[in-house]
Amino acid sequence: MCAVQDRGVESEAKIVRLDADGVRAALPALARVLHDCVAAGDSVSFLSGLSLDEARTYYESLLAGVEVGTRVVLAAYDGDTLVGSVQFVHAWPPNSRYRAEVTKLVVHPSARRRGIGRALMERIEQEALADGKTLLVLDTVSGGIADGLYERLGWTRFGIVPRYAQDPGGTPCDAAFFYKHL
Repeated sequence: MCAVQDRGVESEAKIVRLDADGVRAALPALARVLHDCVAAGDSVSFLSGLSLDEARTYYESLLAGVEVGTRVVLAAYDGDTLVGSVQFVHAWPPNSRYRAEVTKLVVHPSARRRGIGRALMERIEQEALADGKTLLVLDTVSGGIADGLYERLGWTRFGIVPRYAQDPGGTPCDAAFFYKHL
């Protein structure tokens, strides 16, 4: 699931691809953004009450994939402050190595409506192409704040699964699935 607000505003955020050492160095900031997004009600796979330690543990769990190159983590910085991130995960089957799944697009609530989500998504597409990916897929809360962003960026909605996940409060919510050929 992804959460972001963007209305076509140009962003001045600096987008950086983090290697494993970069993720390690950014762990406190990555955890803070995720924690604050969940606390604000964003449905990004976590329930209310997510602690900073749990958010940090989540990002630590990604390190092995980043180290071997099966997961890419991008971070958005406003000056020296990390304000957002997004990831993509390479498909592992031999017949699917041309595709990846975009996950966990998060923009800190205080940094929204400044084009950061758009900038992260545009850069993730560039990084995916550089990694040989020509098809990306993602899911998000149906009717949520990210739907419009993905459509404006040329993503195609291909279905909705009712009651696919729970929002942070535990209420089931529908998920919209999108794809984009690069």
